Formats: sequence, C-alpha cells, structure tokens
Amino acid sequence: MKRIVPYLLLLLSIRVMGQNTNNIDITGKIYDQKTGVGLPGATVHIKGTTHEVVTDKDGRFRFLTGQKLPVVLQVSYVGYQAREVAENTSRNIDIWLAETSSQLNDVVVVGYGTQRRKDLTSAISTIKAAEVAGTPVASFDAQLQGKAPGLQINSNAGVPGDGIFVRVRGTTSINADNNPLYIVDGVFVNNTSLQTVNSGGRSTSPLADINPADIENIEVLKDASATAIYGSRGANGVVIVTTKRGGFNARSKLNLDVSTGAAWAPKLWDLTTGPQHAALVNEFYTNSYQDAVAANDPAGINKYKTQPFIGSALNPGVTTGRGTPDLQKTYDRLHEIFRTGNLQNYNLSLSGGNKETRYYLGGGYTRQEADIKPLYFQRVSFKLNVDEKVNEYIQVGVSNNFSRTFRNQGRAGDGPAGGLLQSALHTPTYLPELNADGTPARWAGFDNLQVLLKNYNVNTVSLRYIGNLYFDAQITPELKFHSTFSLDYNNYNESEYWNNLTQLGAPPTNGLATSTITQSSTWINEQTLSYRKNFSGRHNLGVLIGNTVQSNPVNITFAQGSGFPSNAYKNISSAATRTSWDSSRKANLSSFFARIDYNFANKYYVELSGRADGSSKFGVNNKWGYFPSVGVSWRAKEETFLKKVDAISDLKLRASYGITGNQSGISFYASQGLWSGGYGYPDGSSGDQPGAAPFQLSNPNLKWESTKQANLGLDLGLLNGRITVDFNVYYKYTSNALLLLPIPGITGFTNYYSNAGEISNKGYELGINSVNIRNGAFTWQTNFSISGNTNKVEKLPAPIYQYNRNWIVMQQGSPLYSFWLYKQLYVDPKTGASVFEGQVNGTLPASARQVMHNAMPKFFGGINNTVTWKGFDLSVLFSYQYGNYTYNLNKFFGEGGGTRDANRVIFSDQLRRWQKPGDVTDVPRVTAYGLSYTIDQNSRFLEDASFIRLRSLTLGYTIPRRITERLKVETVRVYFSGTNLLLLTKYTGPDPEANVTGIETVQGLDLGTPPQPRTIQFGLNITL
Repeated sequence: MKRIVPYLLLLLSIRVMGQNTNNIDITGKIYDQKTGVGLPGATVHIKGTTHEVVTDKDGRFRFLTGQKLPVVLQVSYVGYQAREVAENTSRNIDIWLAETSSQLNDVVVVGYGTQRRKDLTSAISTIKAAEVAGTPVASFDAQLQGKAPGLQINSNAGVPGDGIFVRVRGTTSINADNNPLYIVDGVFVNNTSLQTVNSGGRSTSPLADINPADIENIEVLKDASATAIYGSRGANGVVIVTTKRGGFNARSKLNLDVSTGAAWAPKLWDLTTGPQHAALVNEFYTNSYQDAVAANDPAGINKYKTQPFIGSALNPGVTTGRGTPDLQKTYDRLHEIFRTGNLQNYNLSLSGGNKETRYYLGGGYTRQEADIKPLYFQRVSFKLNVDEKVNEYIQVGVSNNFSRTFRNQGRAGDGPAGGLLQSALHTPTYLPELNADGTPARWAGFDNLQVLLKNYNVNTVSLRYIGNLYFDAQITPELKFHSTFSLDYNNYNESEYWNNLTQLGAPPTNGLATSTITQSSTWINEQTLSYRKNFSGRHNLGVLIGNTVQSNPVNITFAQGSGFPSNAYKNISSAATRTSWDSSRKANLSSFFARIDYNFANKYYVELSGRADGSSKFGVNNKWGYFPSVGVSWRAKEETFLKKVDAISDLKLRASYGITGNQSGISFYASQGLWSGGYGYPDGSSGDQPGAAPFQLSNPNLKWESTKQANLGLDLGLLNGRITVDFNVYYKYTSNALLLLPIPGITGFTNYYSNAGEISNKGYELGINSVNIRNGAFTWQTNFSISGNTNKVEKLPAPIYQYNRNWIVMQQGSPLYSFWLYKQLYVDPKTGASVFEGQVNGTLPASARQVMHNAMPKFFGGINNTVTWKGFDLSVLFSYQYGNYTYNLNKFFGEGGGTRDANRVIFSDQLRRWQKPGDVTDVPRVTAYGLSYTIDQNSRFLEDASFIRLRSLTLGYTIPRRITERLKVETVRVYFSGTNLLLLTKYTGPDPEANVTGIETVQGLDLGTPPQPRTIQFGLNITL
C-alpha cells in the first residue's frame, strides 16, 4: 500500500492540473412518458465520472460541473427503461422515461463490481430488503426463506438469534464449512459462531449482529462463473449484502419505523395426564411380567412382579407409596415455560447529501422474547455510511456498523442438565414440583423447572464492528482504481452461573460459574484496477485485476470456578476451586484475481475469471489453490429473427463452468505438527516439572477442497417483461474433501486432517415472476420459485456415523444426512409385536440396518403475491419443502410406554398402543421383551417433514399525500404483519424444521428444541 499511495498522489495531481476551470450548468426534469408526471428520486449520472445527482420531489435536477461539453447523461429509475442522453449545450432539458416491467437494466452487484442484469453470464438472484422487512427475526438470513431459487433456509429453533441452516445448491463438504460466504459492503464477515457455552448443541448466529433495517439489497451468487472470483471461499455460494446509502444532491430524509407485537408457539406436544401415565406404566409392568414368565427369566420376574402405582392381582395389597393411577395429579410444565413473548423494534435513519457528500445514519433497537421463558434477544445498532467526492475523479468513503447484542441464552437442545425445554417436556406429568416440605423436588435426569426459571443465568454479550474505508480514483473515463481496508471485529463475552439448586451446581460441586471472552478479528486490504471501454458502439470490453491480503486472529480467555460459599456469591474469584486457560490462533490468506468480460452488440457475451489463493492452513506443498471459471451467454432476442417478435421481450441462454474452493471449518493449523504444553511430569522433587507432548500429526500435503461446477441457464421475458422466467440446471462435484481420518492408536494420535472424499450435487432452479394485473391504481404481482437438489457421497474411505446411537450415517453411495435405521414394517395384530425387515427368529442382525431417506428435501421454494390498490399494499409469502425427513427424538423418548422408567415422560400417542388381538396400529404392545422397545434405531420415529408454511403476511396502508403534505410529512404508512400463520404438514412434532444441533454434519434430529413462534406485529413508518 505504501508503494501505491505516491503513485496515486501523482495521478491525482496530474488530473487536478488538467481539469477544466469553466463550469457548465445543466438543469432538467425527468418525466414519466405515459403520464407526464415528474419522477422524484431518479438518478442522473455523467458517464465516465463520479458526478451523480438525484431528482427532487418534482423530478428536477441540476448539474454544476467542471466537465467539458459534450457529456453523456445516464438516467435510471426503478421500474423504467434506463436512457443515455448526449448533451452538447448547457441548457434546460427534458428527459422522458418509459415504464417497463422488465428488470434487464437493473444493476446487479457481482464480485468486485456491478453489471446490468441483461449482461450477466452467471446465475444470480436479487432480493430487495424491503420485500422481507416485515419478518420479525433476529438475523437477515432467516428472512430469505422462499425468496430465491436454489437458496435453502431452515430455522432450526424458535430462539431469536440462534443459528440458521443455509445452503446454496446443496451441501458440498463433510468436515469443512457449508455456509455461504457473506460480504457486507465489501467486508468479508465472519459467519462462524464464537460460542463456547454449551447450549445443548445449538449455536448462535453472528449475522444477528447486523440490523436488517439497514440493508438495501441482497444478491445470491450461485454458479461458478459468479463465485470463482472469490476462489477459496466461493464453493458454498456467495451472499452479497448492500446497505443503505444517501444520495448526492438529495434532500435530507428522516425515517422512523416503529413496530410492536407478540410471539407464541402455535402448537405444543400432547402429553399423557398423570393418571394416564401411571396406567400405562402399570400395563407395561403387567405385560413385562407375563413375558418374563414365558421366557423363564428370574431377573425379569423379580423386577416386574410389582407394579409401581398399585398392588396388582399378581401381588395383592402391595403398593409403592405412589398411589393408584386415578390418584395421580397432572402438572402442566409446558404451559409454565411457554409464553406469549413481546416483540419490539425501533429504527431511525437520516439520509441525504449535497453535490460532494452523501450520507446515511441509522440507529436501531430490537428486543425479541422467545416463546419459552426466560430467553430473549436484544440488539442496539448504529450505522454510518459516508461518501465524499474530493473532485471529479476522486471519491472516498466509509461504511460503519456498530452493534451490541445481548442474549439470555438457553440450553435448548440435547442434554438434560440445565435444559429448559427438556425439563418441561421430558419430566413426567404426574411428578410434583415441590416436596412435601415445600422444597424443590429433584427427579432423576432433569432439573426442576421452577428452579431453572427462577435461577437461570446464562448470558452472552457481543460487541461487533463491521466497516471499511475505500478510495476510488477515476484515472481516465475508462480506467478506475479502487482500494479498501475493511475490518470485522467481534468481542464475544459469555458467562454462566449454576447455583446449588441446579444439577450442574448441586453438591458436591456447590455452584459452578464460567466466563469466556473471545476476540475475533478479520481484516482485509484489497486493491482493484478496472477498465471498461466501448469500441465502435458494438464491442464492449471490461477488465479487472486485483489482490487481497487477509488475516484472522482469534484469542480466547476462559475461567471457571466451583465451590461457592453460598448462592449469593457468583463471581469466579469467590470460588474455592478455580481453573483457567487461554489460547490464540491466526490464519492468513493472500490472493490475486482477474476477470475479463466481453460482449458484441449486447448479443454475444463471454466472461473469464481466475483467482489464486494462498492459505496458511494448508501444507507446505499445497499452500496455493487456483480457481478459474468461464461463462458465456447469447441474447437471442437481439437476433433479427426475434427482434420483431413482440411477445418475447427477452431470451438469453447461459452456460458456465468453473472451480471454487473451501478452507473454512477446519483448524487454523490443520496441516501442522503441533505440541501442547501443560503436561507436567514428576522428577522426584517437590512437584511436577513443566512438560510438553505431541498434540497433532502433521500433513504437509493437505490441500484445498475444490468444487467443480457446470451450469446451463435460460432467461426468458414475455409481454414486455411482465412475465420473466429464470431457469438453471447445474452439476457440482467436490473432490479432495477435508476430513478428519482415524489412524491407529499405536501412532500416539487418534486422527489427522486429510483429503479423502468426494461429493456430488445436481439440481435445477426455476423462478417465475409475473405482473398479473397493472391497471391504474391496482397491481398484482406473483413471484414463484422451485428448486431441487440431489446429493450423493461419491467416495469415502469408511462410513462416518453421527450423533448418539449413530442415527445418521455418511457413506459412499448415499446422500449426506441419511438416516441409518431398522425398518419397522408393521405391528402384528395378533401379538402386538413390532415386525422388522430382515428379522430372523425374533432377532435383528446388524445387516438388517439400512439407509432410509435423508433430511434434505427433494424440492423446495416459495410463492409470493403482492397486491397494491391506491394506498393499500398486501404481501403474502408461502414457503414449502417436500421429501425431507426428520427423526422425531422427542417421540422416541416419549413413546417408551414405561420402558424408559416411570420417571420419563409418555406422549399421548402411546395411548394408541396395541392392547388386544385384532388391534391395528403402529404403536406396539408395551413390554420390556422382544424388539418393539429395545431397538433404538427404529424407523417408526422417522417422519415425513414436508411442509407448506404461510411464512409471512403483511398488510399496509399509506396515507394519501394530500393529507401528509399538510402535516409537513412526506409519507406515513401503517402496517400489520404476521409470520408462521399457517402450517400444513404430516410431521407430528410442533415444527418440521426443528433440529437439535448446529453441527454441520447433523440435520433432521428433533429433540428439546422450541418451535418457531407465530408472530403478529403492528407498525408505523414515517418519512419526513
């Protein structure tokens, strides 16, 4: 950078000295060609310069510039055809724009630049932030469900600020990260959770630190032609976020948006009552005793001869002190923990600009209570974007986002200790919350719910800065230099305290406190030099070259204490036993990239790009990876045989091929041989001497995981763009998959990082946008998308099993997220016993276990209808998935019929069990014998989780301008929005999208996870 600055200063001085000192004054007005009404907010740009203005409320503009005549004015306005007008004299001019439904001239953000949509050779989807603004979620990625073809979004839990499952064209990796790369105003932001606190497998979303109200547009880059320019980070797709900015020569606007609402769980689990629970357990003991006698099993006869809740006919007069089933009470813990949460959202922004400066300032406050107590999410944010034109050729600017995010974070997932929902859901309904003496009751396995609700203390505070500083120099009208320095800094502070009434802090621990502070930074310096030139009016050439330097240091400090004098002491310094450790790590990346694009007569397009990345994560023999791509397209509409076909407004064929890479999700030092300290050894003196031991085996040949992708696409416009079709088919093949492979223990290690797997994804995407009616004050638009993806593990040295009891398997020839189960065929109506495929003489050999379905949908998408009439606007979005399966672990534990001890919950579905010969059901006779309840991997709990969800509904009304003008207000809009208002699914749990953990390799397991809430909001938006 030090070498570049003098060169730039020299260029600047040359350009300044050569500037024209005679200013020209151009004024004018932009009109709607049909109505003759002026268009406010239209952009007028002098081609080849940074000089740009925005029309006022009447559509007028003025340029006072040092440019020499003639100049070319580029005029654009959303929903209208862009125009270029050559101006030879300094005068007042009128420019008329024709309305269009076509989006061909819309500017799309691509890697390191922008392009017109009609010039794209790649597969890119654009989402306007205003379309999803009404969805009350903590992070913007959750708002995108159903909005773009090929983009799969699952909200796995109903906890605000929790992690979101996001996939662009399938899952490409096993051990490495599968999330897309997120870029916010040119800043490569971290999307890996810094969480270290155990929350039952769930993890937080770093994207929740960004206020969705500050976002203008979101572009999703999907094929290799679009993503290869990002090289090692493009294999999983790229999501480019552009935040709001002011306008040059635009008057100041003050905007206030306020909304408040409520959130609640629309469906909960159906549990047995206390009497029903006791009766089922007694039945289980009776049946088990009979089967023990039949099997001549003395241990079973002794164990099951006495029923827990009454002396049975087998042992008259014997009781356990629990009383008969009809005497049992019912304690409804679910309605104690679930609540109607409050939603609050306040956003205030100021934007505008003059001839040299434009600005955007935004402040926001969000508080969202989860549908389970006591969890909530709170964010305070501040946004500042400033752009300054130093002169006609130099522009500098900054983008800044500051936020403080607080989470009252819960254990919502697996693990009984400290589990909020586990305590409410899996504790039997007949068990009381208090002992006879009034003290909190303690039951084996789970915490007392009231103890947790009154003493829950798990908190996280995230202080986040995301920003950059850029410098642009328009060296010539065709040549532009861009330099930027960006930083993503996150101070992530976690604390938890468990007093001696909880399981984690109970004696002999006597209180447990932990504190973790993680500091993560990602800084990037980039330079690009771009050239764009039109030759002879028909040849259009663009060239881009650039380099990137990136570093990502992470520091962690951890402290823990136990043994507190009383529950009044919570600081670790008060603990009798204290431990601590710290760690630091850093990864570096250096890159060079280039792109060339050419089109002839806006008809034939070709684009070539390449990137070279060098990463410190990989072995000395493979530090560098190379990622090329090529894209071509043919705008057939520009051919003579189609130009006069009025019904077809656009027809373009696209093809692309490229290679992208992946280095995310693996250790910073994955290739290196590591030693670790802390291994003290005795030497016969008073204490241990400091020592070190081998920690990780080196692999100097570890290299990049790479994904090859081919794409064929069709863009079709009909009826002057009133109907547009975007269709793509693709094939992705990942090789050199980054894996942790097991090695013999004799080496002194258990595993090491290697490249040893291959995965394929193939699929299709279809997006259809239509303007169904546009008649005066009434409009009706529809956006429909459907996507399908087929995943397959092509090569894997050995199967990899996931989660407890190995419910999920990754093996060669099967998709990722496949379930590995024993298939229950039916329940025998004669005996009530489960019958399994492959069953031999009442036993199940291991060979009978098989892959059954997987967690990924066969197809998914969304349909959105938007209707406007006069001041009213209505938007209705449905999202859907089909063919995805979920293993219902809540049901697995809740339908044990007493087999999992009397102190485990029983779901009401257990009442459908087989009881007598002739009963037809899929719930077997309750007994401890046979296969019915002794096979943990039973397919009976694997359910079709396909769904159609009314994702969001928004109804608004904008008060007529004639009224607001009297109040000196530009616009006033009131609105109502609701989410998750309707759910159609066969899945028996509350939420078919639920997943127990944030682990990359696990999807489709539902356990202890609160469902997504149903929400309603009322809001007010005012612009001054």
